[in-house]
Amino acid sequence: MSNGDWTREQTIIAFNVYCKIQFKKSSKTNPTIIKYANIIGRSPSALNMKIGNFGRLDPELRKQGITGLRHGAKLEEDVWDEFNNNWDALVYESELLIAKFQNKRIEEILDNNDFEFPIGREKERTIKQRVNQSFFRSTILSAYNLKCCITGLSIPDLLVSSHILPWAKDESNRLNPRNGLCLNTLHDKAFDKGYITIRPDYTVKISSLCKEILGGEAVEELFTKYDNRSISLPDKFLPGREFLDYHYSEIFKK
Repeated sequence: MSNGDWTREQTIIAFNVYCKIQFKKSSKTNPTIIKYANIIGRSPSALNMKIGNFGRLDPELRKQGITGLRHGAKLEEDVWDEFNNNWDALVYESELLIAKFQNKRIEEILDNNDFEFPIGREKERTIKQRVNQSFFRSTILSAYNLKCCITGLSIPDLLVSSHILPWAKDESNRLNPRNGLCLNTLHDKAFDKGYITIRPDYTVKISSLCKEILGGEAVEELFTKYDNRSISLPDKFLPGREFLDYHYSEIFKK
């Protein structure tokens, strides 16, 4: 394990981990911390401290009275300023570095399920798309503690990292964690089609199409009973009110 100064590459990976892990569950015994500490050649305690140092820079945590560690390095501030809100750059560069530290190609660290990548430029595009999707899912699901923010369902295979502002609408916010919600597959589809929305005050609104046209016990149990309830909020990456307002105004079926 290295005991010297942190490099820029190690710090970028630490920020990647900061995004992927629930801040309150970060510890030297957390499996994710241990995994990435081994990859970058740092002790789990050192990486956990670095996560705490990034926490001190996060205004959303400060609003909740969570201050992180009080002291940190200038390099952390530089990495935060460079990549926070520049998610496209952070995701691919940091995942390339994670592969580099393992002496692997980036496609080797993806969960491909025997997927055969195309060749040429199409291969690079496909790899980047899969890297981006994996990062966004990990970030959103960990932020919401692996629970649907509407129902509380906590079966990871049935959870989706749902975009608030549609993927095709704004390329610059495709990977922005504040443009994501953790939803189960059913409510993700209903959200995507505008049958439900989350208002900017973080309360659920069910379309009258569900209540008046579709109706029935299933609709009552699966949708109507959540009307006007508050969603469960993450400790960081709160859903952007501007994104929620767009969904409510432009996609929700009124």
